[in-house]
Amino acid sequence: MNSMSIYDFNKIIGIAERFDLNGIITDAKRFGSGHINDTFKLTTENSEGTSYLLQRVNHDIFKDIPGLMNNIYLVTTHLKNQFKTKGISDIDKYTLTIIPTKDDKLYFQDDEGSYWRLFILLSDTKSYDIVETAKQAYSGGQAFGQFQKQLSDLDATELVEILPNFHNIDFRIQNLKAAILNNNVDRVEHVQDLLDYVFERESKMRRILDLAANGDLPLRITHNDTKFNNVLLDQNDNVQCVIDLDTVMPGYVAYDFGDAIRTIINSAAEDEIDVDKIVLNIPLFKAYAEGYLSEAKEFLTNKEIESLMYGVLLLPYMQAVRFLTDYIDGDTYYKVHYPDHNLVRAKAQFKLVDELEKHEEELRNILELSLVAQ
Repeated sequence: MNSMSIYDFNKIIGIAERFDLNGIITDAKRFGSGHINDTFKLTTENSEGTSYLLQRVNHDIFKDIPGLMNNIYLVTTHLKNQFKTKGISDIDKYTLTIIPTKDDKLYFQDDEGSYWRLFILLSDTKSYDIVETAKQAYSGGQAFGQFQKQLSDLDATELVEILPNFHNIDFRIQNLKAAILNNNVDRVEHVQDLLDYVFERESKMRRILDLAANGDLPLRITHNDTKFNNVLLDQNDNVQCVIDLDTVMPGYVAYDFGDAIRTIINSAAEDEIDVDKIVLNIPLFKAYAEGYLSEAKEFLTNKEIESLMYGVLLLPYMQAVRFLTDYIDGDTYYKVHYPDHNLVRAKAQFKLVDELEKHEEELRNILELSLVAQ
């Protein structure tokens, strides 16, 4: 049996029974389309009709499982306390709930060394892989703005940095320079124009790090994976819950904002070969910004507001640098479906940076108007 991808029913039940769940398990099925963790939906017989999500956490990517689970515990406990303070009932609908093991731990480690955890399954919710309407974009912005706001009074240094240097552009540039120096598969000479593009912008793309180094940006608790399908909506497309908290750690708000915009504003696929198809969906940018600032305006500093546009430019640039680095290295990190796949991805992200730079003043004005409108 391949322990990474195939599990028999009895094994899943045996692992699930290590947790303090309510009721007898009647069914266990694979759930969702996530590429990192193995997830199973557990159906149980209980009076509340509660179902659960059992996950094997990918220990190859997340090296510090105790730290990761403690991060999620600190964040979800804080969020629940916030909802209680506001008199909101059914608080388990609005944030993830960790079910501990029977010996009161946040995870279970099996005989093979795999780490498992259990959450309550949030029912009657939906998510979207692609933002299609302004209403959805507004809800996405509102969700992540609210998430940051609710955690703004929790000390970010209490959390472990689960993926060190994840959004650190200096680190990504260093990796690129190392790849150029090694030139493992003799690809450097074919991408010199792209490398020139990268290094022309290197100083400009350090603005968030520069502000942080000067003490102008507070360290916040950020999500760090703000794609739209990490927001659960109710049946009317209203915000219910932010999920996938594995990457929650200390960071700067502009990173979350920039990564969300990177995925929302692009009219084409991330690996679009015809870069002429990459244009900006500015109405979706406006809707997301309005939703985000409707919640985040309450706690953001002026410098943080200034940094949001820096994040919008930085995140696609940084993703392009990562794709280009992997291309030069010989495609060792990202899965590719053809030889130049990473190169195509990099060119698409650089085209997105181009478009964002051309419309930077327009987008900045939208942010300012969105701020005033709140």
